[in-house]
Amino acid sequence: MDLPQIANFLAGQPLLMLACAAIAVSVLGGLLRRVTPLLGGFLSGVGNLGLIAVMLLTVAQVTRVVGGPELALPQLGLPKQTVEGRETRVPMREDGHFWVTATLNGVKRDFLVDTGATLTAISPATARKADLKANALNRSIMMRTANGTVEAQLVSIEELRMGNVVARDLDAVVAPGLGDANVIGMNLLSRLASWRVEDNTLILVPHHPQVADDKG
Repeated sequence: MDLPQIANFLAGQPLLMLACAAIAVSVLGGLLRRVTPLLGGFLSGVGNLGLIAVMLLTVAQVTRVVGGPELALPQLGLPKQTVEGRETRVPMREDGHFWVTATLNGVKRDFLVDTGATLTAISPATARKADLKANALNRSIMMRTANGTVEAQLVSIEELRMGNVVARDLDAVVAPGLGDANVIGMNLLSRLASWRVEDNTLILVPHHPQVADDKG
């Protein structure tokens, strides 16, 4: 691998690039300690802080995606949720699942609500249509789906709306193994004031209810 290829690889791996820079600064600080102890000690300290930052960022990133969603996807349905007062109510479909119609960065799509999924998951076609951007750390994860284990790219959703619920800056994964399906995971549901199931109806209660763009 030549120098340009290495540079391109590091550009796509910001944590690795930060770790390499921190190690280089620490080594330089160690070499300079005999000549200029003050400057050498300072550089060593900066390098060590950089390594600690890499470790904390890695732990934070892993914590957000640990457990990997395991998805079992039925056929797409056509859910019809309603907004009543502070609640968005989603009736159960005949397939035994809850489906919602949501807008993702302004793009309307159907989503399966899966309480067994750690993260919200988006199909590649929906991700392209909604112009989803890669996560700031440009990370990917291995995700288990009904079609096997696939590599999923972490992305950030600027805005997702369903009924009177609005979620912004929401983590999600884009996985080819999902086909055309989209999934609402626990990382969105956990943002709500509450959610529950009553009489085969999923009831979503946001902290700050928004005006619903589409109640049907």
